[in-house]
Amino acid sequence: MKRRGLLTGTAALALAMVAGGTALAQDKLKACFVYVGTVTDGGYTQAHHTGVIKAMEHFGDKVEFQWQESVAEGADTERVETQMALGGCDIIFATSFGFMDATNAVAAKFPNVKFEHATGFKRETPNVSLYNARFYEGRAVEGLIAGRMTKTNKIGYIASFPIPEVIMGINAYYLAARQVNPDVEIKVNWAYTWFDPAKEADAARAMIDAGVDVIASHTDSTAPLAEEAKTDGKVIGFGQASDMAEYKPTPRVSSIIDDWGPYYIDRIQAALDGTWESQDVWLGIKDGVVKIGEFTGMPDEVAAEAAKLRDDIASGAVHPFTGPINKQDGTPWLAEGETAPDGDLLGMMFYVEGITAELPQ
Repeated sequence: MKRRGLLTGTAALALAMVAGGTALAQDKLKACFVYVGTVTDGGYTQAHHTGVIKAMEHFGDKVEFQWQESVAEGADTERVETQMALGGCDIIFATSFGFMDATNAVAAKFPNVKFEHATGFKRETPNVSLYNARFYEGRAVEGLIAGRMTKTNKIGYIASFPIPEVIMGINAYYLAARQVNPDVEIKVNWAYTWFDPAKEADAARAMIDAGVDVIASHTDSTAPLAEEAKTDGKVIGFGQASDMAEYKPTPRVSSIIDDWGPYYIDRIQAALDGTWESQDVWLGIKDGVVKIGEFTGMPDEVAAEAAKLRDDIASGAVHPFTGPINKQDGTPWLAEGETAPDGDLLGMMFYVEGITAELPQ
């Protein structure tokens, strides 16, 4: 049975104030969050909740906070968001890709409530806004480390669902690894879950049994690192969404850390000020939303090379998808020196050349 929690902050409830379609400033506000996992999952949901805690500390009693954990994607999302809207939530943050259709459906029924959807692409009403992170930038840094550190030339990627965000992560990871190690091979294991420690552990074990010695995860728990920790240093991996620092210095040799706090503070403040507008943002390393965790358990020269790639991505000197790059079937995609348009990445449903795995349809 899934655990559910409905927790609130301490401030008083404030109703949305709308006059003639123009938002007014508010003295108090209720901000609500819908989570696909638990706030202690160690990864993605915990990272969102860490951002919420920062916002709670920032706003004090000006804002009431409420959240619900372990919400299933689909009809359950619509039920929870409807309850939140009826319960006086002025702004609702839906934090998982699979909440997209339900969020747009509920937003259409509550035009005076603001909705923010993470990692999606649909804005069907003016009260829906989108926010996303360029996780692929962090995957490129991980890929460089994987290419340098592998001894078997077999690296792995535990994938959640075959959606563009995950596929571009696989491609960025592989391309960066191949650039520093042309002999590298990648194994992809689809877990078909965002958070299921048992399935994630099974995926990691299967890769380890197949000779993979560096594993990146695009699922939310620490289970893969726990499996890697049993190999006595033979297999390494990365923290996902949160630092997962309890596995330092190895097997966790670095991490992608999602820092949503500044975004939540900014958007809640806009709602308070009456300046909130629908937007579509995609934030990365340079914005501080995607952070790279401390480099541990690797030679100094590898750490220095990874840090340079991180910094070059932040400055714009390097784009992880720079041609020449072909699609898996050999079809040209990016010419020499050409960088991928955001539209191509956001709709990416193909592997790049060199990946031999079959992409699920």
